[in-house]
Amino acid sequence: MKHIVISQSMYFPWVGLLEQIRLADVFVHYDDVQYTRGGFINRVQIKTSQGVKWLTLRPRDRSLDQRIDEVLIDDRYDWRSQHRDILRQAYLKSPFRDEMLALVDRVYAKPCVTLADVTRSSVLELADYFDLVASCLFVNSTSLDIGGSSSQRVFDTVSALKGNVYITGHGARNYLDHQLFERANIEVRYMQYRCVPYPQLHGDFTPYVTGLDLVANCGRDGARFIQSGAVDWKEFIRSKNG
Repeated sequence: MKHIVISQSMYFPWVGLLEQIRLADVFVHYDDVQYTRGGFINRVQIKTSQGVKWLTLRPRDRSLDQRIDEVLIDDRYDWRSQHRDILRQAYLKSPFRDEMLALVDRVYAKPCVTLADVTRSSVLELADYFDLVASCLFVNSTSLDIGGSSSQRVFDTVSALKGNVYITGHGARNYLDHQLFERANIEVRYMQYRCVPYPQLHGDFTPYVTGLDLVANCGRDGARFIQSGAVDWKEFIRSKNG
């Protein structure tokens, strides 16, 4: 069986995206789609002693119809130093803070012009840190030259990669044409996030912060907390409909 995950890249994403990568044989960076504000592509939460805060990449001169891989990052301010300093302070007492900052520095050292440049790099560095890259092929959607939109484009992408199983996050429930996949004998599975607690600073555990939090608090041993599975789409829909 060949498992395919298709996702927009995210800025130092939460553990849930790393769990998708763990289940994937092929992970597709789906960054040639329209950028929308208010999501988790260009921003991520971190825990601090003052509560949860956001790290946000500011777009520069953005137009409404730009794709994610066309959005320029606003380099008129030193966001790298600003974000690094916030992370350094937030994780001052974390046992693996230096390893976390070294990972961040590797991302920041790379030439990044667009939002997709930074987000792809941050995804790959986290995946590599937790030893998830050896068993997964990473592909940019632009390299596949597949047109269309919505369910049809996702289906065509999975088919082009000769996938037998398509694994997706919960948001696809609102638009995915499951029957399209079934007619081609391609299984659709939804992530079943376990949100396993791990040692964490600053109050009650929350799973919805950056994966850098797992690095800072657990180091490479954090890989054992990346363990969610996936369920058949019919079971997922039944559970949501109650």
